[in-house]
Amino acid sequence: MLNHIRPAIATLAFMTLLVGVAYPLSVTGVAQVAFPDQAAGSLVRDDAGQVRGSRLIAQAFDGDQWFQPRPSAGDYATVASAASNLAPSNPQLRERIEQASTGLSGQAPLPMQLATTSGSGLDPHLSPEAAAWQVPRIAQARGLAEAELLRLIEAHTERPLFGPAVVNVLALNLALIDNPSTSSQ
Repeated sequence: MLNHIRPAIATLAFMTLLVGVAYPLSVTGVAQVAFPDQAAGSLVRDDAGQVRGSRLIAQAFDGDQWFQPRPSAGDYATVASAASNLAPSNPQLRERIEQASTGLSGQAPLPMQLATTSGSGLDPHLSPEAAAWQVPRIAQARGLAEAELLRLIEAHTERPLFGPAVVNVLALNLALIDNPSTSSQ
């Protein structure tokens, strides 16, 4: 029996070291060298070096003076990131959409991106149309011309090689802070 257990334990120890230690360390090392910004979390820092957020993870912004991201099923916590998994027929989905829509005032109809969560619950991007829908509210709260906000949206619109154009909400809100003409009144 020991003739069978000893090789099994040796194989388990070897595979644990290979797959549980050596492989993750090598992948991490390659990532740190080849993609240092992404491996470090794609952090966004201000001029003082303070971390303001990540380009890859949505975060909540309170107040009418900010662009709002998609709602999050996990309250923007990365540990709880996941889709809601609620079917369209589920009354809880309707309640959550109504709750997400409560704080958003503006012209109808409300873009679905602003009322529904993304697959991960942490998507930092909106379509340019969903960002533009928020312009009247932000312009009124900040005392700005809508054209200035639309210009910021256009300047921060990313057009990937594949897929639709998107706007990173964190980058857009940081532009509101950094641009003296858009500072909160």
